[in-house]
Amino acid sequence: MSDNKTIMRVRHVMHSRFCHIDGLATVDQALDLLGKEDALALIVDKRDDDDEYGIVLLSDIAKKVLAVDRAPERTNVYEIMSKPALGVHPDMQVRYCARLFNAFGLTLAPVIDAADEVLGMVSYDDLVLRGLANG
Repeated sequence: MSDNKTIMRVRHVMHSRFCHIDGLATVDQALDLLGKEDALALIVDKRDDDDEYGIVLLSDIAKKVLAVDRAPERTNVYEIMSKPALGVHPDMQVRYCARLFNAFGLTLAPVIDAADEVLGMVSYDDLVLRGLANG
């Protein structure tokens, strides 16, 4: 008996609610960009080919700026980013992505292709609401 179930991959469930930002930008500038673009995350650009992407989530800003009473206009993105950002491949099956999130305590990750370009973002919400609903 053959099972014609479609394999759900990260590329099928990822979203594009992210922006690129330079690490030298201030948190104030980052917040403006997040609001203007209706983004959920910021990908901090590489400085050169030997560098890695960084990531800033709203929770990073809440924990590392707001909660400790730092001035967003005097705090640079590089000071609060997580780096390297743990990315996932677009062809990864959603079930393995969910396992990776669980193993590393992630809630959101960039989707990075073989050419080292960020294609989108994937979250637990995407995995569950799109991955299970369509899988």
